[in-house]
Amino acid sequence: MSRIRDWRSWLFGLSALVIVLDRLTKDWVSKHIAEGDAITVIPGVFRISHVLNSGAAFSMFTDSPHPERTRWLLTGFSLLAAMVVLIVLLRIGRRFSLTALSMALVLGGALGNVWDRIRYATVVDFLEVHIVHYHWPDFNIADSAIVIGGILLLLDSLRTTAHTTSAAKTEASQDTSRA
Repeated sequence: MSRIRDWRSWLFGLSALVIVLDRLTKDWVSKHIAEGDAITVIPGVFRISHVLNSGAAFSMFTDSPHPERTRWLLTGFSLLAAMVVLIVLLRIGRRFSLTALSMALVLGGALGNVWDRIRYATVVDFLEVHIVHYHWPDFNIADSAIVIGGILLLLDSLRTTAHTTSAAKTEASQDTSRA
């Protein structure tokens, strides 16, 4: 009888890697780039900046009339989301799947940003992208992990839906041919 490999330690390791990379990059930016400054990597397209974000994703709620309350609401929401993702990952992580991988990325990203909110009251964003005339809001490694995790989760749900639809059509055609 073969034993099924438990992937949870690898998935939690991925979450930890996201947190470590997020911390290292934010610390580097904080020490080497003055707040508000940037280093151009690809002119007109990509810069490494130093922006402090007291709001949520895409700087939402930055201009809140109650910044301290906003900070703790965002922190509480992030911790709650991280707990839900952790529970899901504990349940589904025994087997490797796109969903489990996406949950590991989201967990690492959420904890990376919540660390900043608790410790520094703001999140360091430093990846600045321009596409033609559009300036994408600055983001960081944790944000990237959350977005990639979300995209993988969406792709997995679409793949599962397509697979289920295909299986249902095959079953229906077999039922029709038997009749």
